[in-house]
Amino acid sequence: MKIVSEIRGISDPYAANKALVKRTINANQLETDHITADVIIIGTGAGGGTSAEILAQAGLNVLMIEEGPLKSTRDFKMDEQQAYADLYQESAGRATKDGGIGILQGRCVGGTTVVNWTSSFRTPPLTLDYWQKTFQVKGCSTRDMVPWFAQMEKRLSIAPWQGGANENNAVLKEGCEKLNIPWKVIPRNVKGCWNLGYCGMGCPTNAKQSMLVTTIPDALEHGATLLYQARVERLLITDKKITGVECIALDDNKQKTTKKIIAKAPYIILAGGAINGPALMLRSNAPDPNNRIGKRTFLHPTVFSFAQFDKEISPFYGAPQSIYSDHFQWQHGATGPLSYKLEVPPLHPAMSSIMLMGHGKNHVDDMAKLNNTHAMLALLRDGFDEDSEGASITLSDDGSPIVDYQMNDYLFDGIKRAYLSMAEIQFAAGAKKVRPAHEHGQWFDSFESFKVGFDQLKHQVSNNLVGSAHVMGGLAMGENTALCIVDSDCKYHYLDNLWVFDGSVFPTSIGTNPQLSIYALVCKQATKLARKLKSN
Repeated sequence: MKIVSEIRGISDPYAANKALVKRTINANQLETDHITADVIIIGTGAGGGTSAEILAQAGLNVLMIEEGPLKSTRDFKMDEQQAYADLYQESAGRATKDGGIGILQGRCVGGTTVVNWTSSFRTPPLTLDYWQKTFQVKGCSTRDMVPWFAQMEKRLSIAPWQGGANENNAVLKEGCEKLNIPWKVIPRNVKGCWNLGYCGMGCPTNAKQSMLVTTIPDALEHGATLLYQARVERLLITDKKITGVECIALDDNKQKTTKKIIAKAPYIILAGGAINGPALMLRSNAPDPNNRIGKRTFLHPTVFSFAQFDKEISPFYGAPQSIYSDHFQWQHGATGPLSYKLEVPPLHPAMSSIMLMGHGKNHVDDMAKLNNTHAMLALLRDGFDEDSEGASITLSDDGSPIVDYQMNDYLFDGIKRAYLSMAEIQFAAGAKKVRPAHEHGQWFDSFESFKVGFDQLKHQVSNNLVGSAHVMGGLAMGENTALCIVDSDCKYHYLDNLWVFDGSVFPTSIGTNPQLSIYALVCKQATKLARKLKSN
């Protein structure tokens, strides 16, 4: 069966433009073991892609290094099995050390921007205020950030979704209206969206304005080079300077080869994400006098509630996320009890078979009703309380990252309140049955029976379905060096030529989907860095 891009003749930017093709290099085909540039950018996600475009446009010789493969339009077939293997960290199986939280992250050229669900929010003002007061972050107030949000919203066609809510998202809208809970339309980074609903498998129409189809091609057109399937093993450090970047070429099965590459540049940007970035710094024995690398890594732990309706929901079609409610997110300001944002996830068959947490005949029956099933998620805002310290990143014997996130009573209190909020909204929207995503959760046919049954459930590691698609922190920014490892310009405090441009610099989680926060912050910092480097 032909894929969408073939049927409609949609152009693949990495095949149609021969000039771009010449500047994209599979590490296995690199004819030399050494490569040089003015600036090396490690990672090609929201931070790496944004900074690559800005620095290349400034006339700098930019080298982007990406561990994942180059997959683009012609490769995206709306196929879960292939997409998870091709585009995600650990084939979508990454998890915390104890298995309590599953983590979805991109691992391809364009990073998570290729596989996210397009939700794009500005950083909440209360979050920015908290960073300023607690971590001494300078120059990132709401007023400071407004022009950078606006610039990236224009660049990536970010605007409230005009295509209407699919039935899955309409449940959140209708339930909120019945309960007088405020809701809003989600801004999305799309242009000419076909409303297919398979955003998590890569966009086959180039509608999603990911780094793959926007900033990376532009950077290449301005002379940048992309080296992919190259895993950065370590940074070579002498005194207070990075003198080289040691890479290993990966084969098509993601396994290391014997080919080693040394890349050199006077300036290095780390944009490998809030798990792989700290892990690289640990492997490199980077200077860290206060032992802050990998500390306070946040995940927006996310829980789910399922509902069955008489009507057709088709939760796998249409814009995955278009409605949200922040009603429960900031009721106590930035601190206090753990709070949460309500959104809706798509339910595709393969992932749903895991999320529904069933066994035997009951599981088969639930899957048979997928077309009439709705899911809601609560995104829990972590990092704003002394009982919410997030994860620590450490290394396994082979140098790969371990994410140690301790789930505690503070987190479970937020989880329990979130389940009740979601169930009440689903019943208000007309659900016939609702079930929490809990190992021992059952279907309840009224909110009253849900409350009684839910109160009997025990909450501990691994019996709730908890996931995350948002990884932040681990290399926190700010002038408070007791807590922070990079300064307010995202320059590493203890190395002269390293900047960190990704979500790992966030001192806490942000309380909303983070891609626009990364875009705007990196746009600001990369613009400042470009001016600095051009003046040298």
